[in-house]
Amino acid sequence: MTDGLILYVPGSVMILALLIKAPTLRRGWDQPLMRAVCTLLVVGCMVMFLAAPPTISAVNRLTGIVNFSAPLVYSVLTAFSGSCIVLVLQWGGGPPAVVRRATRLTVAAFGAVTLLIVVLFAIGDAPVERLRDLDTYYANTPWLREMIVCYLLAHTVGSSTLTVLCWKWLLRVRPSLRPLRTGLALIVLGGLLDLGYLVTKWAAVGARWAGRDWDGLSTYVAPPFASAAALMVGSGFIVPLVGGSAAWRDFSRYRRLHPLWKALRGFAASSVTTVPLTWWSPIGIRLIHRESVIDDGILALGRWFDPAVRGAAYGAALGQGMCESQASVVADAAMLAAACRRREAAEAAEAAEAAEALVPADADGAGEHPAEADQGLPEPYRLDSRPLAALAREFRASPIVAAVRRDPATL
Repeated sequence: MTDGLILYVPGSVMILALLIKAPTLRRGWDQPLMRAVCTLLVVGCMVMFLAAPPTISAVNRLTGIVNFSAPLVYSVLTAFSGSCIVLVLQWGGGPPAVVRRATRLTVAAFGAVTLLIVVLFAIGDAPVERLRDLDTYYANTPWLREMIVCYLLAHTVGSSTLTVLCWKWLLRVRPSLRPLRTGLALIVLGGLLDLGYLVTKWAAVGARWAGRDWDGLSTYVAPPFASAAALMVGSGFIVPLVGGSAAWRDFSRYRRLHPLWKALRGFAASSVTTVPLTWWSPIGIRLIHRESVIDDGILALGRWFDPAVRGAAYGAALGQGMCESQASVVADAAMLAAACRRREAAEAAEAAEAAEALVPADADGAGEHPAEADQGLPEPYRLDSRPLAALAREFRASPIVAAVRRDPATL
């Protein structure tokens, strides 16, 4: 079992991805894209599990046919190569008639190769069971040699086509489509790893044809390439589907709001910050809670907002060539950073006076909302998570905000 883990692990990951996407796949089964995704995941899982040496031995034993796993694995691997191309065709879109025609041609071509692999094995002779090195052991055996060449050629064409198509697509995708770009990048990386697998396989088989022994490349070097490639390609097809989901969008906003939440949670009312959340609380609930804490913190800082700081930051942002909308967000973030600094300084001074006089200071509670809070940020920043995310980004990364945080008089 241990020597099969290198393939069982990525196979299990693909099964997990299939289970996660099962409800979506079931609802969208009438869509060609969903069917292509499902086919890819199922065939990919089969490749990983069937190609592991323990499974190869078990299949041979159960069928009673020596090396029966060879045409089975090669056929499924060929089907996987074809399903990858079909998914890219469906994924890329285009005129439905053109996509359907290209899909049918791909299925027909790889289906013919699969059938040829089975026929060549049936008319060949493989009396010695080989669990890990069948490619090289039978590289010079009539008909089996042709079978090996068929599967390697089909896999080379499929992997090369997939990598090139995804690379060209990656160059055209807008940077704003991050899940899609990430998925394409993972597929390209997986394709390059798969080409490494193919290079080692071709080199080992070619060495046998030339009378040399490079079997170690096929037996020990190729499997890690195949495992890593399957993991990357499977992940690449899943990331855009997961990345476009509501849960992923909520998680992305939740993560982007962290700088603002961290800075303002100390000023929000305890009734807001102490809402009980468990580790299994849905990400949507966590996002609402984080936005509530930020909103309450902004209200609590209303009396400390300085319009002069905002105006100076706005002018500095425009001077750096920013558009008005971005400059406005930077100015709001700078005013907020200055308010945090002033509020902390005031609380520190009050605490020092109280300690000195041995009398509890009547400092403003973190959760109080003074009347001056109406002078705070514009209403959209309190209600819309996307402007909040923009505010959080500038609050964390803007040099102007960093300068104000050090010393508001800098501007």
